Amino acid sequence: MTATTGIPWIGFLSDYGLSDCHVGVCHGVIAATAPTARVIDLCHEVPPGDLRRGSALLAQAAPDLPPGVLLAVVDPATGPGAGTRRRALAVAAGGFLLVGPDNGLLLPAAKALGGARAAYEITARRYLRQPVSATFRGRDVFAPVAAHLADGLDPAALGPKVPIEALVQLQKPVARLTAHRLEGEVLSVDRWGTVQTTLEARLFEAAGLRIGDTLNVHCRIGVVKVPFGRSHADVRPGEAVGYVDSAGLFALARNTNSAAEELQLQPGDPVAVRLPATMDTAG
Repeated sequence: MTATTGIPWIGFLSDYGLSDCHVGVCHGVIAATAPTARVIDLCHEVPPGDLRRGSALLAQAAPDLPPGVLLAVVDPATGPGAGTRRRALAVAAGGFLLVGPDNGLLLPAAKALGGARAAYEITARRYLRQPVSATFRGRDVFAPVAAHLADGLDPAALGPKVPIEALVQLQKPVARLTAHRLEGEVLSVDRWGTVQTTLEARLFEAAGLRIGDTLNVHCRIGVVKVPFGRSHADVRPGEAVGYVDSAGLFALARNTNSAAEELQLQPGDPVAVRLPATMDTAG
């Protein structure tokens, strides 16, 4: 990727919602600078300020997208407490340039793309919309910068290089295999009430758990027995099932019902899968 090539599309994720004009205004700012760039709206319903959810969605979407610019704006500062200053970044990873605040949002996606290669603090005023609002940096900083990058700007022109190790990182979620169980936590809950956990498919493989097994899942309401299947369709309406989802993570669902509601689970809650008593697994 070079400054002269140009990347004609921008993936856009935010916690702005769709009940007002914030997303549309950002589209307009992008169009004013890069009128030929295509904007792909990945998600704008990230819960306000929910960095765990936003970073997970961005990281899960990024590998399925063609190389380009990823614009992500999720920050507790966009709600109550707006005006908090966070470093604005452009991060190079794989064939992508990721644009957003330095609050941990971008790095999981960069990791999913092979790891961050370089990061630049956005300080060059010529690429920003003036005056810069203290409460709408998506419009005045991140959207115009994403547009300039899509139009071929070299990210090094944005400002000083920042060491990757100096960037803010989110706390690593729990996901481990012990002698007796898999231990994780709820990463997200989608609109259907499906519970996505932090437990990766490789942990189930390492534990010797296979499709067709009955899993003993420890959660808020106690121990729940669920079949280890491939999808909701493996059980009858109203029944629960555990499976590895499209992101390669263990999920809990109920056919036609909300697993999150019935299991009383929400992001951050601990979840564990007990291993068979006969299994001898190192912790």
